[in-house]
Amino acid sequence: MLEYYWPIYYKMFNKEDSKKIREEFWTSFGKSYPHKWVLYNTGIKEVQLKFTFNTDFAQVSLDIFSIDEVIQEYYFEKIYALKTILKEEYLQNIAIEDHYLLPEGKEVSKFYLQLDSVNIHNKNHWPQVFEFLNNNMEKLEAFFVEYKDYIEE
Repeated sequence: MLEYYWPIYYKMFNKEDSKKIREEFWTSFGKSYPHKWVLYNTGIKEVQLKFTFNTDFAQVSLDIFSIDEVIQEYYFEKIYALKTILKEEYLQNIAIEDHYLLPEGKEVSKFYLQLDSVNIHNKNHWPQVFEFLNNNMEKLEAFFVEYKDYIEE
């Protein structure tokens, strides 16, 4: 008879414990990879660079959102026009979605890389996620900085 064993790291976390672990992760990431990231300070209100790490995946992304669909589509098309450069020179495996639904129900346009099967509550995953986030955000940020003038013109 086969027995099923829960992974050692499996544990239910209440909201407070989960919040503490998330804070510890981001503090550790910042200490391990000190860098002044562009993130929300892109200079274009509708465009953000984002880190995401939850109980299912880690992600770096360039998100485009606006209450005005025409503006959102405008920025998506501008960046999409650079797709070949983005894939050939920066991030070969980047995924692109014009209509990406966030967990809170907001729809954005998204250019992203995702690392699946990692969990922020599992500290054994952290070194792999640190490297994934740092290496890919460096490239995504370099792309954005290089082409920002074109994107916002």
